[in-house]
Amino acid sequence: MKQILLLSLALATFLTLSTDASSFSTDTDQGAVAAVPLIVNPHYKRNTPAHIQKLNKRYPDIKIQAGGGDNGIVSSGITGRVAIANVNSDLEYYGTVKVGTPAQLLRLNFDTGSSDIWFPSTACSTPACKSKHHTRFNPSSSSTYKKDGRPWKVEYGDGSVVSGQLASEIINVGGVQVRQTVGLATNVSSQFKNSPEDGIFGLGFSALMSVKGINTFMDNAIKGTLKQPLVSVFLPSSRRNGGQGGHVLFGGIDHSRFNDKLHYVPVTQKGYWQVKLDAFKVPVPSSSNSTGNDARKPIEISLQNQDAIIDTGTTLIVLSTTAAKKIHSSIPGSTLHPELGWLVPCTLRNRRHPSSSSSSSSSSINNKEAIAFKLNGKCFHVPLADLAFEAVEGLGEKGEWCLSGVQGGQEGLWILGDVFIKNHYAVFEYSPENPRVGLSPLKN
Repeated sequence: MKQILLLSLALATFLTLSTDASSFSTDTDQGAVAAVPLIVNPHYKRNTPAHIQKLNKRYPDIKIQAGGGDNGIVSSGITGRVAIANVNSDLEYYGTVKVGTPAQLLRLNFDTGSSDIWFPSTACSTPACKSKHHTRFNPSSSSTYKKDGRPWKVEYGDGSVVSGQLASEIINVGGVQVRQTVGLATNVSSQFKNSPEDGIFGLGFSALMSVKGINTFMDNAIKGTLKQPLVSVFLPSSRRNGGQGGHVLFGGIDHSRFNDKLHYVPVTQKGYWQVKLDAFKVPVPSSSNSTGNDARKPIEISLQNQDAIIDTGTTLIVLSTTAAKKIHSSIPGSTLHPELGWLVPCTLRNRRHPSSSSSSSSSSINNKEAIAFKLNGKCFHVPLADLAFEAVEGLGEKGEWCLSGVQGGQEGLWILGDVFIKNHYAVFEYSPENPRVGLSPLKN
């Protein structure tokens, strides 16, 4: 990923999922909780243009351009924790999932911006599938594999293609097991050859499923013995904790990761995790007339009829062209490159960031060190240090310019990706009537 946006695999309307829920492992007699840990992968090579094209395919209403507490649920069941890998300094995240019997281990990208599950099978012989970076699932080695036979195919905006046949198999995430209809790829185009993950684990709603009428993994898990109908996400930040210790927690909430109560934001439309965005705030640039104790409040820009997607499968924050310009105009030294998009001085990484161990109210945040997004009446901050995302090679002095963690697109649906999420503990609650997202600033 070398140019505009640095997006993780923004995979859209591909594959297919699920059937009936199966047996679950049991941690307690209270219900199931499963967590997937995140692990660091230092070998991934970035390809920004391809990821931007995939994002355009995934969200047709957006054209990315350069410059452009307790949740009240009472239930029984188990939970599951899965560690997730932080790839190349917060570029994207994946975790290890067990597939089949005996279990075969696959690295899947946990993606709240899609709903399908897919990975390559041993029947795939394209160079991307046979790459040393990837593991292929072997159906003949699994006693629980069931052939479906229906074909599926996904095409992306960069010309990449994934296709194959559907199958039914046992999927195990941190101890939570579900029999699921998945896509087994028999053809994967070359654009995926160096991707660090083997496939995708969608966490969106059923409306995003490639094949209508098929349940998502979470639909089936909730029907089973999952302790609570939710998934919690802790994305580790390279700046905060060296990119270590992240997880996706199925059916539970790890309250040790945050101090404040969770603040819930209603989902406005089931499909993506789409929420209403009230406003955003930008810091007031220092001036020659300001004192050392400049307490001027940040500038708040109110929004009308503006929705945003909270998406673990997208690396950056993607806003309208106007909003991106407003944010960068508040950051001294920011510039709009005609090919690379918004750039900021890499020295921004050294700026003191807001304390996430205290309340996220504006009074507790250094106004000059963060931007903020107001969701359901509460502001959630992103330190300016996180906007200096990746140093640009061959432009100015070495380490002078960094690609910004905020980029512009067209007016319409905005995306709060990993640059936003990694500063907060995020809970995606699949309530049938009132789904919502819970957010709280992470502990330092």
